[in-house]
Amino acid sequence: MNNLQTPDTLKTFLAEQEQKTLLRFLTCGSVDDGKSTLIGRLLYDTKLIYEDQLAALESDSRKWGTVGEEIDFALLVDGLEAEREQGITIDVAYRFFSTSKRKFIVADTPGHVQYTRNMATGASTADLAIVLVDARNGILTQTKRHTFIASLLGIRHIVVAINKIDLVDYDQNAFERITEEFKAFSAELGFDTITPIPLSARFGDNVTELSPHMGWYDGPTLLGHLETVDFESDHSSAPFRFPVQYVVRPNLDFRGFAGTVAAGSVAVGDSIVVAKSGKSSKVSRIVTMDGDLQNAVEGQAVTIVLDDEVEVSRGNMLVAPEERPHVADQFAANLVWFSEDPMIPGRQYILRTETDSVSASITALRHRIDVNSFAHEAATCLDMNEVGYCHLSTQAPLAFDAYADNRATGAFVLIDRVTNATVGAGMITHPLRRASNVHWQALDVDKKSRSEQKGQKPAVLWFTGLSGSGKSTIANLLEKRLLAEGRHSYILDGDNVRHGLNRDLGFTEEDRVENIRRVGEVARLMVDAGLLTLVSFISPFRAERQLARDMVEDGEFFEIFVDTPFEECAKRDPKGLYAKALRGEIKNFTGVDSPYEVPENPDIHLKTLGKSAEELLDELIEALKQKGALS
Repeated sequence: MNNLQTPDTLKTFLAEQEQKTLLRFLTCGSVDDGKSTLIGRLLYDTKLIYEDQLAALESDSRKWGTVGEEIDFALLVDGLEAEREQGITIDVAYRFFSTSKRKFIVADTPGHVQYTRNMATGASTADLAIVLVDARNGILTQTKRHTFIASLLGIRHIVVAINKIDLVDYDQNAFERITEEFKAFSAELGFDTITPIPLSARFGDNVTELSPHMGWYDGPTLLGHLETVDFESDHSSAPFRFPVQYVVRPNLDFRGFAGTVAAGSVAVGDSIVVAKSGKSSKVSRIVTMDGDLQNAVEGQAVTIVLDDEVEVSRGNMLVAPEERPHVADQFAANLVWFSEDPMIPGRQYILRTETDSVSASITALRHRIDVNSFAHEAATCLDMNEVGYCHLSTQAPLAFDAYADNRATGAFVLIDRVTNATVGAGMITHPLRRASNVHWQALDVDKKSRSEQKGQKPAVLWFTGLSGSGKSTIANLLEKRLLAEGRHSYILDGDNVRHGLNRDLGFTEEDRVENIRRVGEVARLMVDAGLLTLVSFISPFRAERQLARDMVEDGEFFEIFVDTPFEECAKRDPKGLYAKALRGEIKNFTGVDSPYEVPENPDIHLKTLGKSAEELLDELIEALKQKGALS
């Protein structure tokens, strides 16, 4: 019988495993620096590959390998067929392994610029980063980008794995030159330790055993360093944080709050505070599937029951009374941009924290960060894989800590409202207090009373379409009809507004976003005044039209797509703009060198070809009545 099969020995073994510390680390760096090969070699040399896995690896190496007849260790973690075909890592591959001294979870992250967002995902939970550098190529831009992102994401320990040292004849000078260059550019990034190790992942030099080819190197092996690096901070002294993920209410006699302790600890009888409301209570029970606990610590998933029936919902946080998080709707953050579409201040996104979700906009891009020099550069937008320092505003207050104090409660992602794609990841630095003296003023006359006085339901009638499509013509006819019927209305026309409110804006994508944001705010105020507000703007981007819709209540916004083909608009050309744009005399002209995003599901769709303006007006009024916008 195997020794581990005896009950006492098995218990001892399991107890030993529980006592081991867990180090989460990632491999990162530029493409083809050998990240996947290094992890494969590490698993192979520590004898953590089963016989069937080794047989499959040998077979795959013959089919997909890039090292001749030898085993291609990269294939252990490059599992996607596209990865094997292209010889690159695309997705983040996680592997668990254990030695006699420590347990490990390693994330193999892609080096290609296109997949920087995947690298950031792997770094978000890591304690240590292995930054690989090809000894032949030295420090590259992607090396610096990954190192910088690692620092932003709170990683404090770095291993500079100078790989493929065999291809430079184990040259000590190459190792020292790269080491000095890395330490020089990363000096201001705040790492606690930087450990350079020369190695050859392919042949195993200095991976688990010291290489006989580098007598000049007197440092640790990679595995030796991973087993001994002191990465743990005193989490027990951190203030208690418990983001509520779910309210458990199986019956009338039980109401608990489920989640994972994000920091600190809590015990039965402890006083807590609900972060957003400031209401206080005490912990009466800590419930798990295996029974009640007397206390819970960071990382434990539990359900907390309180003494009082205080209001707590998903997205809120139970916290220590004496050390509360920030609660604010404006804050500053470092932002890594993932999307191919640029980040533009003013555009609305969905901001998601570990448990909360709220509409948000980037109110200002303070600067972009050059990943080569870390210089702060003036910028109006962020392109894919760029890093910037931003101010954000949310539709409702969030409870959060600075990311440097708590990675779980200080991080967020931004989601595109139209595509639901994750477009950015942020790390909060601090709340913005500049608006703390601005409060809502209570008014006795409200939108309802203003609407009743006018005898109408207020709404935004948002006309969108190409220049020359007929938006202004139809809107003008509609207002004449509304006036004749004794209704109260106002037109906000794109050209007219640009003579006053928006005279300072041009026609770049950033200016177009700000143009619509301002008009949306004015339209919202007019709806509050009880008016039927007709807005005639090209408004080319779906996200901005959605932003304007979100500014008013449900049922108060009607998107009217005046659908006239480009060729017809160019033929009409009432202001001579198409001719100039096609000659290159006007830049950023919608439909020519700037895009128009066609409404996917407009409230009203007016197809103009073959119809007179009066026919379209009658069609519009009938549709508005059917939609409930007009009675």
